[in-house]
Amino acid sequence: MTQPTTHQNFDAVVVGAGAAGLMCAIEAGKRGRRVLLLEHADRVGKKILISGGGRSNFTNLHTRPDNFLSANPHFAKSALARYTPADFIALVESYGIRYHEKTLGQLFCDDSAKQIVAMLLAEAAQANVKIILEAKVQEIRLNTEPDLQPGNDQPRFRVTTNTATYTTANVVIATGGLSIPKMGATSFGYDIARQFNIPICDPRPALVPLVLGDPEHNPFADLTGVSAEVIASLGKHRFREKLLFTHRGLSGPAILQISSYWTSAVADPNPKPIQIDWAPNHDLLAPLREPNARRDSAVAKAALRTKLPARLAERLLEAALPPNWTNHALDQLERQLHAWPFTPTGTEGYEKAEVTAGGVDTDALSAQTMECRAVPGLYFIGEVVDVTGHLGGFNFQWAWASGAAAGRAI
Repeated sequence: MTQPTTHQNFDAVVVGAGAAGLMCAIEAGKRGRRVLLLEHADRVGKKILISGGGRSNFTNLHTRPDNFLSANPHFAKSALARYTPADFIALVESYGIRYHEKTLGQLFCDDSAKQIVAMLLAEAAQANVKIILEAKVQEIRLNTEPDLQPGNDQPRFRVTTNTATYTTANVVIATGGLSIPKMGATSFGYDIARQFNIPICDPRPALVPLVLGDPEHNPFADLTGVSAEVIASLGKHRFREKLLFTHRGLSGPAILQISSYWTSAVADPNPKPIQIDWAPNHDLLAPLREPNARRDSAVAKAALRTKLPARLAERLLEAALPPNWTNHALDQLERQLHAWPFTPTGTEGYEKAEVTAGGVDTDALSAQTMECRAVPGLYFIGEVVDVTGHLGGFNFQWAWASGAAAGRAI
């Protein structure tokens, strides 16, 4: 371990300068707290910068608690109610950043995600937050050494990096999950939780493309690039958005959304299939039911092509060609086209996952402050916590809300 060269005391040390960490540091700094923000990368807000195709899908107008997954579905309510999309929008507008609603309440910058990062850095500067980049945290432990600085209460923690040691009354872990490791994602947050005996709900990739297995056994393998608006459902969860075929399986917003609820065979020996409605609210085979209509595969294929891409229509009919064209057979085919089952063999993993589901067990945290119940002064915020949003700006809103909750409590 590199020996530290300096020793400073802060009211709070925030580890991780992503969306949640920045917001927490800003809110604590506004309250006059001396805040140190440590980031192991060479710049802050890397996920913000790549989000929304570089335009940052920074929140969603329709944010509600039921847009989030957690072992405790009520946990997120308090933070989300106290820092709303309107609060973040007001901040964005105060900096003159132009934005637009794309679809389903999703807000994007007109120009660039860099504007959001610049805004947050400006806010941090105004709040006197000290930011250190390329700071590798090597150890966080309870402080057992006396504080030699007069006038200070005994700090609870010692944080050692590759260049310095800091003492502080509060440590905030905002290091995210395991998704997109090429951007520096690590298990650091979970490791700290385990160190302090804080329970963790098993992490797993979420908002992730699904794999359908060996192309030889996947009749849709050659449809790469074909897309359609569908309803993807699993149990009570339903998402009406685009589905996209990939060379390995399925992607697109509808699939990313439903993937967060899907359980692999590793975790469940009898995983439930995902069902796809290929043409929501349409009777695809209606032309075959008209009086004196011809009933054969050519007419059926033409009927499907009116609502679906041609290649997809052909493949669906090839895979489910009825033995005859009776009314019963037509009804059965129609039902299948609105509830087509797929049982994935897995996901594309953390490399392609937008977020990590699971994380620090919310039962161990205060819903009002994000502070650990058993370790006063230790906080977990953002993606590292077992709160995962749907696709479309919800995860950023959780980052802002949980960060604000902790920052206002320090």
